Amino acid sequence: MIAVSQCTMQFNGIPLFDGITFTVGDQDKIGLVGKNGAGKSTLLNVLYGDIKPESGNITTSKHHTIGFLKQQLHANYTDSVKEECKVAFESVLAIEDELVEIQHAIEHHEDYSDPGYHALCERMADLYARHEILGGNAIEATIEKILLGLGFTHETMNKPARDLSGGWQMRLELAKLLLRKPHTLLLDEPTNHLDIDSIRWLEAYLAQYDGAVILVSHDRVFLDTITKRTIEIRNGGIEDYPCSYSKYVIERLEREEHRKKAYMAQQKEIAKTQEFIDRFRSKANLASRVQSRVKQLEAKERITYDDSTEKTISFSFPPAPRAPRVLFHSEDLTKKYDQKTILNHISFDIERSMRCAFVGKNGEGKSTLSRILAGIESYEGTLTVGEGLKIGYFAQQHADSLDPTKTVFETLEQVAVGEIRTRIRSILGAFLFSGDSVDKKVRVLSGGERARLALAMLLLTESHVLILDEPTNHLDMSAKDILKAALNKYNGALIIVSHDRDFLSGLIDNIYHFSQGSIKHYPLQLEEFLEKFAINSLDEAQAKVEVIPQVKIDNQSQYSREEKKNLEREEKKKIRRIQEIEAQIAIYEKEIATIDEQLSHESTYSNPEAMKNLSQSRDGVQKSVDTLFLEWETLLSTG
Repeated sequence: MIAVSQCTMQFNGIPLFDGITFTVGDQDKIGLVGKNGAGKSTLLNVLYGDIKPESGNITTSKHHTIGFLKQQLHANYTDSVKEECKVAFESVLAIEDELVEIQHAIEHHEDYSDPGYHALCERMADLYARHEILGGNAIEATIEKILLGLGFTHETMNKPARDLSGGWQMRLELAKLLLRKPHTLLLDEPTNHLDIDSIRWLEAYLAQYDGAVILVSHDRVFLDTITKRTIEIRNGGIEDYPCSYSKYVIERLEREEHRKKAYMAQQKEIAKTQEFIDRFRSKANLASRVQSRVKQLEAKERITYDDSTEKTISFSFPPAPRAPRVLFHSEDLTKKYDQKTILNHISFDIERSMRCAFVGKNGEGKSTLSRILAGIESYEGTLTVGEGLKIGYFAQQHADSLDPTKTVFETLEQVAVGEIRTRIRSILGAFLFSGDSVDKKVRVLSGGERARLALAMLLLTESHVLILDEPTNHLDMSAKDILKAALNKYNGALIIVSHDRDFLSGLIDNIYHFSQGSIKHYPLQLEEFLEKFAINSLDEAQAKVEVIPQVKIDNQSQYSREEKKNLEREEKKKIRRIQEIEAQIAIYEKEIATIDEQLSHESTYSNPEAMKNLSQSRDGVQKSVDTLFLEWETLLSTG
């Protein structure tokens, strides 16, 4: 258990939290929420011990361990991904080293009646028992289970960890943390570098984690799946809600309504008391009563209530001018980095009415194609861009590459032209930059502030299409909701790279799924896409037909009536087989989802034999799926 007592922290003289008190139970699953800058990450650092509170105490139960996944990574890897994970089993490895030493000593012991020999044997027995309790017999399987769940392949597990990108190194750190199994997990935006498949796996794992979890996340679905308690940092204090995030939102409104009524009633009482004091202050015969009222007023604990409307991003994108019907047309487009092929001879069309999501595992080319469409990445093959097409492009790299020496105002001023220059302050105000904050240097802005500034730059010019690569990273939930509302009103085309299911839901109507260098187009909304293919996540999707093929026989005049009937019979037989395969694949995929769910259970995780059997079952089902897909693709490509 962790007990926080009367803790106070300030930042630049402004209290982040003042005298807060709460406890964390051994199995608590807590979502830590609040506006950007409220002090969520600071509180996690305080709980971990990296920052000491200015006053108050943090007390933990004896032998309590805490693991912390931070947003910033400081790692120096020297080994493979799998070997780096073995650091989490330091106690097990120490036992194995001692066992080797004892075994060596026993082998060289000649007097079996010596008490020292019996002591060595007893120590060895104790160590073997301890080794089994700690899961020493299943280290390899345990490591692979966690790494596979977080999106690593068997190939990448054996690669040098230092060669991983920043996002994959964050996954490795998360894997090491989960393998350590601390009593309390502190997670600061753990989904920022995960694809949807890995997020769903992590949800299932954390929801059943045998310990406490405190997490900061702007992913509403992620919070709702895991947490049963919500702590909000607000106005220097905390509000504790015994419920998940969605229920907290409702209960918070109810609490605010009660607080407002209590505040208004107290204000009336204070005004009435003050009126009495002012009226009779000069009356000598009432001096004692007046003084009594003064003391009463001074001693009264004031109810605080912020009646000002909370600031949020509120804006709309400029109307899109008339665009050509086809915005992008590609034939055999290929992109390679050195010897690695990211996009392999892909062909597609994106039209002016489409609102698209690029989905798939990280590293499959979603951001790469976004940069190609935006005109900032080279490629091989053919890409035809609509004549006069105006493109608005946002990526986190844009936010990170803003000139650090310029102010917020200067950043917009340098790209604004014409009449819109007179509206720079209004635009910045809509993105929460007002007053002195417009004179801040970019270098002192937080990640969220930089993302908002980069998004604000999109308002300065009209565009036919907006290409947004992970636009919700570093935005709080309120800001995401307002951005989504603005995009829903935008009349141009949308191309969005995102793993945020709540953000994509109701916003897009076309999905491009990226896998192994190819892309498949599905003219579906997110919910339709998941339901149609009976899948639990976007990354389980494989290439499947959108519409059952219709009987089609070209140049029928060259066939006799009997030949036509035979052809039609064969075509119908093929269609039935396609339908049978798709139905069977759906059944198998549900079996795989069930096995994955069982693999995420702690009871399975601690049982090597059960884990082995389940893994073998999963491999068998997956092979059946692969075989069916080969037959399915062959049937589609013939005739």
